[in-house]
Amino acid sequence: MSEWVMARLLKHLEIMRKVTEELTEIMGLDNLVEESHLPKLHYLEAVIKKALRLHPPGPFLLLHTPSESSIIGGYHVPKGSSIFLHIWAIQRDPKYWDNPLEFKPERFLNNAYGRFDYSGNNFKYLPFGSGRRICAGLALGERTLKYILASLLHSYEWKLPQGSEIEFSDTFGVVTKKKNPTVAIPTPRLSKSELYIE
Repeated sequence: MSEWVMARLLKHLEIMRKVTEELTEIMGLDNLVEESHLPKLHYLEAVIKKALRLHPPGPFLLLHTPSESSIIGGYHVPKGSSIFLHIWAIQRDPKYWDNPLEFKPERFLNNAYGRFDYSGNNFKYLPFGSGRRICAGLALGERTLKYILASLLHSYEWKLPQGSEIEFSDTFGVVTKKKNPTVAIPTPRLSKSELYIE
């Protein structure tokens, strides 16, 4: 997932600038990222949520099997059916999202477009599933992803190799992966070289 976020930031340099400004404001350039900083990184969190909407880790939620026949959305669903929810398509559906392919993290700031968290209660945003089948590693994954990205983005400035372009083709499987890897060049941005040696 960190590769998807980095690719989106490298494509949208103004958003990258906002993220690094937030990191500098919270930590300064004399400190490394610590876990206590993570709850304060609201814009980075919005960027991550936006990337998870466009590139959910798994394109389909785990198999659901209804214990009773029912009608859902006008369709008869027999008891014992195998049901997969196509989260990748739901989270890009223009019925639920204005300009669904636009990378606009502001949608996830201050509940501007509704409440979006990872709990699975908003059925147009389910990157980790919902209910009893929600991802067991959600809490660890959320913190780890935010920490890794904050550390990479705070410690280095990133740019694409000259003449290269970012593309967002993916390959479907159990997880959604970038078809072509993202390659970027880091340049140190912290004030003291000793911070890189720890």
